[in-house]
Amino acid sequence: MDLDLRKLRYFTAVAEHGHFGRAAEQLHIAQPVLSRQIRALEQELGCALLERTTRTVRLTPAGEQLHKDAPGVLAAALTATLRVHGAARGPHRLAVGFAPGLSVSAAVRAFAQAHPGVEVELLRLNWYEQAEALRNGRADIGYLRRPFDGAGIRTIPTGSEPKVACLPATHPLASRRRLVLADLDGETVLDAAARRTATIEEKFELVAVGCGIALVPRSVARYYSRPDLVHRPVSDAEPFEICLAVAEDRHRQQHLRDFLTVAAPVLTDRRP
Repeated sequence: MDLDLRKLRYFTAVAEHGHFGRAAEQLHIAQPVLSRQIRALEQELGCALLERTTRTVRLTPAGEQLHKDAPGVLAAALTATLRVHGAARGPHRLAVGFAPGLSVSAAVRAFAQAHPGVEVELLRLNWYEQAEALRNGRADIGYLRRPFDGAGIRTIPTGSEPKVACLPATHPLASRRRLVLADLDGETVLDAAARRTATIEEKFELVAVGCGIALVPRSVARYYSRPDLVHRPVSDAEPFEICLAVAEDRHRQQHLRDFLTVAAPVLTDRRP
């Protein structure tokens, strides 16, 4: 049988934390999703990996063995994937991924001027695949927005952007110019715990039909502006951190270092 590497990473997080909630926070997924994935892994392997209690989880003997073997399996899979993708692109092609709402074009233009022989490919990355695209080699460089699972990722901070509340134009709070977190008490906030969505378009559609509100980066709200929604700044909400990112195993490759050298000063403190 084939071993699902994503489920193996999820299992490793649970094993290391000894707790589904903390592991889900690290992975930036909903706890019920994580629980289903672990149960599916146990079914695929045909044995119990965890002993669950009301407060914590413990590894079974099978779980202990899998936890011991997992780092080697994940490292080997990552190395092979990166080598395949890197070989396919070579030193004269570069895949740059970017999160919704962020513009990397200024950095790409500057890099093209300094390194005209390198072809740059651009990839839009959904929130749930930001770091994964770097780990599996789809993207060489990422212009990303936290939070994401940073395992195996090296980052260069470039700034931050405010968090805004996106709500229906008919919502009572829509008449306010500015909000604070206390204003949102009692509101259904559409996050991974409340309702998992695959794309920002799906989330905004749910907001528009009255399923809740969303706390999103200002650049995303502006980019996906629509007449039936409004966005209002939340003055006491923690901003989103923005960074350049590269897989730890690849940060020494010269063409990646060249891009980071050019892109970091261009993108630092730019207002999305």
